[in-house]
Amino acid sequence: MRPAEGLIRLRLDLAYDGTAFAGWARQPGQRTVQGDVEDALMRVARLPAVRLTVAGRTDSGVHAAGQVAHVDIPDDTPVGGLARRLNGVLDRAVRVKGLAPAPDGFDARFSALSRRYVYRITDAPYGADPLRRFDTLVSPRPLDVPAMAEAALLLLGEHDFAAFCRRREGATTVRTLLRLDVSRSRDVILADVEADAFCHSMVRALVGALVAVGEGRRRPEWVAAVLGRGMRDPAVTVLPAHGLTLVEVRYPPDAALAARAQVTRAVRVPTTPSG
Repeated sequence: MRPAEGLIRLRLDLAYDGTAFAGWARQPGQRTVQGDVEDALMRVARLPAVRLTVAGRTDSGVHAAGQVAHVDIPDDTPVGGLARRLNGVLDRAVRVKGLAPAPDGFDARFSALSRRYVYRITDAPYGADPLRRFDTLVSPRPLDVPAMAEAALLLLGEHDFAAFCRRREGATTVRTLLRLDVSRSRDVILADVEADAFCHSMVRALVGALVAVGEGRRRPEWVAAVLGRGMRDPAVTVLPAHGLTLVEVRYPPDAALAARAQVTRAVRVPTTPSG
């Protein structure tokens, strides 16, 4: 969908520490990332109202290093130096890393090919490094990373991920999981997760299932059985939000942006078995 006559669409690349925020989406009486950025835009651009559209609406406490949003503003608004002025009034927990006119057909949400998150865990006996305590989950038990990686492979592909999502009325839970890599660097375990899109709590539930395998409470094949049942399993723990960071949103070449947006507005249906 193109901006209305007399408006220009801007792409914003954002990073934020989600610790003090009640998520991305503006909520009455709550501090949110959307609220802070929209208020800053209205202030520095002297606009009565703005509305950001975001690639991925992060939950309360979730961080971002590569969030993307767009906003439509009057085309006579001075854009030069706008990112610098925004960073001058925003709290240091939020940074505008880039701001520029968006190419034709760009929609931060619907043009995206995929979103990529990293969940960070440590099983060090002393806990999290003090400098990473706000983005790292502490595991009280050592984790078997090869077993977690084996389980992760069973979840790749297009499936109905209802077993790992909080259902929303009228929303599909069919997703294509493109990447679920689990690796260790000394005492830090990283779960690198990429999909065309994610439903509510999906990443934290997926990694929670892998942690159950890593702790030795479940066999790797258990995650495939949970997926195949298509319903929430109480044995799957949704991990705390603070270990999760949105690190990247991928888009197609500019010429394909509008077509991609049209495709992703369509309701997804399964094309492969979900077991």
